[in-house]
Amino acid sequence: MQKMVSLGEVMMRLTATGVQRIVQATKMDVLYAGAEANVAAALASWGVHSFHVTRFPDNLIGKAAVAWLKYYGIDTRYVGFGGPRMGLFFVEQGAMARPTTIVYDRLPSAFSTVDANTFDWEKILDGADWFHWTGITPALSQGTADALNAALEVCARKQINVSADVNYRSNLWQYGKTPGEIIEPLISKSNYIVSSENDTRNIFQFGSAKGADDAFVSISEQLMKRFQSIKAVISSDREQLSASHNRFSGKVWDGGQLYMSNRYNLDQIVERIGTGDAFIAGYIYGEMNGWSKQDSINFGTAAGVMKHTIEGDTLPCSVPEIQELVKGNTSGRIKR
Repeated sequence: MQKMVSLGEVMMRLTATGVQRIVQATKMDVLYAGAEANVAAALASWGVHSFHVTRFPDNLIGKAAVAWLKYYGIDTRYVGFGGPRMGLFFVEQGAMARPTTIVYDRLPSAFSTVDANTFDWEKILDGADWFHWTGITPALSQGTADALNAALEVCARKQINVSADVNYRSNLWQYGKTPGEIIEPLISKSNYIVSSENDTRNIFQFGSAKGADDAFVSISEQLMKRFQSIKAVISSDREQLSASHNRFSGKVWDGGQLYMSNRYNLDQIVERIGTGDAFIAGYIYGEMNGWSKQDSINFGTAAGVMKHTIEGDTLPCSVPEIQELVKGNTSGRIKR
């Protein structure tokens, strides 16, 4: 069985019921979520032995979060305990012209207090085929950036494939370092980069050509020229007509060719959060199974589309269900 490892914070998510605003809410639904753990959960559901590495407070909330990871099939043997508290985020779902709103209450959290020596990466990454991280992790603290760098050094030595979702969150970078100086050495040890043109410009100060596809290729070429480790650059395209109606597609540049998925019209969105994680999980699944770039981006995009139909952060859909969407089956007919 293939083995993948992810590293990142898992927070408690508190969601106002239905499409209520937070100021209206008298009760909230509780679940646990994190971008990297969402990827691990999707891959676990598709038969990949998925480990998520994180740290929780040593209390009942931390134990509940571990139970959530296990529920989705994630191996939790390398989850640590300690630190001050669980990070929180609050969600009110958007509708029509009103966007989904997220309020964070995450620092200082148990995960933000890790450092380069918290995890035994030689042991954790033994026999691993893939490692996944996002730009959220190094944005939290110098310690989390150091923990990630320690993992990537072992990946480089063991020749483990590494995917990185840049996921630039400007409000998180509060500990005196710029995103560029921290993320550049991490990207230099990574192979598959998920990044929008805007995020790449903000961090690396690249210029680009006009036009969406030309800009993506231009940015991707500059990334691959600066970082020789990169094998492909992946991005989703989203046209947001309203909170409930988007158009969605995916693309990948491998240094010589641009591969693009079908474009899907999503006119009754159930949940926007976690769709990017499902998208990259689907792409990783294709790469791990030796699929072509075209098949991988088709599957990843379809996985992202399916996530728009499901409440919560994670994607509990099977490979055959997603492949049906790739084939063009969008009828939504009842299955009996």
